Amino acid sequence: MTNTNISFSAGMISLGCPKNQVDGEIMLKKLNEAGFNIVSEIEKSDVMIINTCGFIDSAKQEAIETILEVAEYKKANLIGAIVVTGCLAERYQDEIKKEIPEVDAVVGIGANADIVRVCQKALLGIETSSFPNKCYLPLDGERLVSTPSHWAYLKLSDGCDNKCSYCAIPAIRGKFRSRQPEEVIKEAKELAQNGVKELILIAQDTTKYGYDLFGEYRLAALLKELVKIDGIHWIRLFYCYPQRITDELIDVIAAEDKICNYIDIPLQHASESVLKAMNRVGNADEYKALFSKMRAKIPDLALRTTFMVGFPGETEDDFETLCDFVNEVKFDKMGCFTFSPEEDTPAFDMDNQLDEEVKLHRQEILMNNQYTITENSNKSRIGKVYEVVIDEFDGENYIGRSYLDAPEIDSGIIFKSDSELEIGSFVNVKITDFDGYDLLGVKVD
Repeated sequence: MTNTNISFSAGMISLGCPKNQVDGEIMLKKLNEAGFNIVSEIEKSDVMIINTCGFIDSAKQEAIETILEVAEYKKANLIGAIVVTGCLAERYQDEIKKEIPEVDAVVGIGANADIVRVCQKALLGIETSSFPNKCYLPLDGERLVSTPSHWAYLKLSDGCDNKCSYCAIPAIRGKFRSRQPEEVIKEAKELAQNGVKELILIAQDTTKYGYDLFGEYRLAALLKELVKIDGIHWIRLFYCYPQRITDELIDVIAAEDKICNYIDIPLQHASESVLKAMNRVGNADEYKALFSKMRAKIPDLALRTTFMVGFPGETEDDFETLCDFVNEVKFDKMGCFTFSPEEDTPAFDMDNQLDEEVKLHRQEILMNNQYTITENSNKSRIGKVYEVVIDEFDGENYIGRSYLDAPEIDSGIIFKSDSELEIGSFVNVKITDFDGYDLLGVKVD
């Protein structure tokens, strides 16, 4: 099939988390190198790849709706073939093709390295259903980076061994596998040479990086090498597990200017009984002690977390413990989602499942609590000056972020400038007010 694709175009819709997005970028690069013209519009593609998420019900629903939408283009003869990849494909191997016959190929994550051949076959009318071992998912490889040119995700590992009782990720993605440090550093250097100034480190469990290779956590050591790279201005940490935040890691974050004083630690809950049912360790007191230590060592630390409400058996007392914890810790950024029962996980058929109304009510309460915390925090920032990276210009205002804000998930800073500014550059902004979650300001010298 060599060169059969030379005149064909390929598009991709990548859903779900940044880790899946990086997988998609590696696939797009392989297709581009094989001669495919990469396009962003569905109707301009000969083959359309839907790189799916299958983590929770809402993500599955989004993926299915996207596949159905693209199928309409195929019915209208606007595209030639549909390829479904990613977590939904890995998880529901036979059902997708059975339910949506317009799909030409359904392949698991272990087939990502073979995406060129899969697309070629799809365009020739040859259907593919391929699910190699998950260990064949490429951890390394050049990417066609889809984020803005000044920031990019840097994936450290794939898979997970934590086995939280609500989570299907270990079944979908397989065992935890770290990339070799030299490969991570090489990619970071290439990103910097291409103009990337902010690296966002991602994995299913970033803080476990290196354990499978060296028998010890190597995130701190990796960070010490990444900060040496010319051109990188900020390094941001996502998906950190609380029990693996070592004193060494805290000290490195505190000591290195390039590492943002920002850390994302998805806690899921604060009640010890709920955490045990989730097959997670820790409790509110241990978490508070960790955050006190971190805040004492890292100036103006921005803490981001995510919680789950409505887990089976979560009592009013458990939920009150969580609310009290949130009100005491005062996270800078917080997300909350409701428990979604996932097939083939222990929590799927646990006793004492909660009604959806109860879940949604608790989610609303927790997010309202967080909004009050954010409002008070934003008030305290008025008059302060922050270094801000510029993400966009809307014709009237510049929109950017300080170290407090990660792209795509956090709020930002909306500000004015008397002079024209370059997207991706760093400027100083004085905060004058706030609007909801966003800060407002003006550029200063």
